[in-house]
Amino acid sequence: MDSKHSDEYKLLGLNIAYYRKANGLSQEKLSELVNISRTHMSRIETAECSVSLDVIFEICKALKIAPLKLFDFRE
Repeated sequence: MDSKHSDEYKLLGLNIAYYRKANGLSQEKLSELVNISRTHMSRIETAECSVSLDVIFEICKALKIAPLKLFDFRE
């Protein structure tokens, strides 16, 4: 993905992966809960694609966290 916000997408992906692992979920299980493909989940976590707010909200719901947690970028 070539975006002026690529650094932010990378940090978002890292946060998603962190909370996914903290919840003991595989990419496959989280993608099932969010109703997207495992490949799409992988691409979100590695910042290879952008992600809609609808998907972000579904990820947060599945991880039982507030959206703010995914956007708390600690560089």
